[in-house]
Amino acid sequence: MTLTQFGVNQYIVIMTNWLPAIATRSGPRYLAIADMLAGDIAAARLKPGDRLPTHRELAWKLGVTVGTVTRAYAEAERRGLIAGEVGRGTFIRERIGDPINVMPPPVPTTDDYVDLSRNLPAVVGPAANMIARHMADLAQEDLSRFLSYVPNAGMDAHREAGAAWIARRGIAADPARVAIVAGAQNGMMLAIAALARPGDVVLTEALTFYGMKSIANLLGVRLIGVEIDDYGLIPDALEAACRQHAPKAIYTLPTFQNPTTSLMPIERRSAVAEICRRHNCVIIEDDIYGFLDETNTPLSKLAPDSSIFITSLSKSIAPGLRLGYLHAPEAIVQRVAAAIRASAYMTTPMVAELGARLIRSGDALRAATWQKSLAERRQALTAKILDGSEFTAHPAAFQIWLKLPEPWRREEFVDVARRRGVGVAPANAFAVGRAPVPHAVRIALAAPDKDEDLSRALGTLAEILEERPEGSLPMV
Repeated sequence: MTLTQFGVNQYIVIMTNWLPAIATRSGPRYLAIADMLAGDIAAARLKPGDRLPTHRELAWKLGVTVGTVTRAYAEAERRGLIAGEVGRGTFIRERIGDPINVMPPPVPTTDDYVDLSRNLPAVVGPAANMIARHMADLAQEDLSRFLSYVPNAGMDAHREAGAAWIARRGIAADPARVAIVAGAQNGMMLAIAALARPGDVVLTEALTFYGMKSIANLLGVRLIGVEIDDYGLIPDALEAACRQHAPKAIYTLPTFQNPTTSLMPIERRSAVAEICRRHNCVIIEDDIYGFLDETNTPLSKLAPDSSIFITSLSKSIAPGLRLGYLHAPEAIVQRVAAAIRASAYMTTPMVAELGARLIRSGDALRAATWQKSLAERRQALTAKILDGSEFTAHPAAFQIWLKLPEPWRREEFVDVARRRGVGVAPANAFAVGRAPVPHAVRIALAAPDKDEDLSRALGTLAEILEERPEGSLPMV
């Protein structure tokens, strides 16, 4: 499969006919325009993504100067209401703090419902017994040192274990540059909090992990999607985005990109690292799937002085641990520690100790190896059942990216699959910005307890793919 290149220049935007009635308002006209804009957003008369009239058009309609509209838009942008893009226009932003239901929770529709919408690891492997054994050992010891406050970035022994886990990816990890975090998504939020302020730009792939969309909305940063292809970020598109937006950082998953499964080759990783270095754009590298293919070179190894490397034990062992590791330049780690102190003060020391024991004993690696073998088995199973369908995959990835045949549309397919007992994730859940969204779905393979459950669910999807949506016209 060849992925559509998701570029902002491919999108055709329809402008709103917004016209504020400012004649009866007192005070400066630019403030009246900004205030009415805020009111119409609050009343949902203007929605996120709506494009506003140009400065010149609105000035002509209102009978004011272009400078007045420019001041009004600048004030609205200062309040976090709108965002302007050079050459494209001015748009209503997602409101800071508003909940974003980017990925609705699964709602079972049948007794044998199989949820393939969430990219969860299997929890039926050896991890449970490993964890139970280490917890039993801990119970025989003096736990007082784990029951009090510890340094915000974590205890030295726990940071050393995190550095050892990170070093498996070929990074010269320094424990002093490691922060203990409550899972990779917590690490992502801490990284953004350390680097950006409300209104700042952070780049992502045009399709990215939906958790970053929620984080950006919560912290008030502005996400800009960068074009991707079968090999991840397109360097020329990244260069252009850096020049246009002066981003504070880029969040990327170069290894088994979520949702598309792409694996960025070394040549492109080198190009991405160089572009980010040249534009002072910090790389936030999510390596949560790195254990599934340790032959590639992390971006953080190529750009150690301008990268934040995030990993966790969620996918490799169990998500319930909520334990991860962040490695970054010392100055950034200090800011991350300050963000930890402001939010949770510390990651739970007891859990961090459990993770350290799993790593030091080799159990973490054994659990990760088991997860990888399960992913490989289920990829092979999927290839057989969906033979003939168009999708991207990797022999060791947790998911596939299924391109829907005409005339299927992602919303229809997701709804039909759900009603027949299978949950899948639509492409729009991962889309950033206003670029075209492909008619595709992500299918997670590792979560079902049994291969038989996955086989049945995939068989249902294969049947649906052979059908036609209700109300569609016959092919001629």
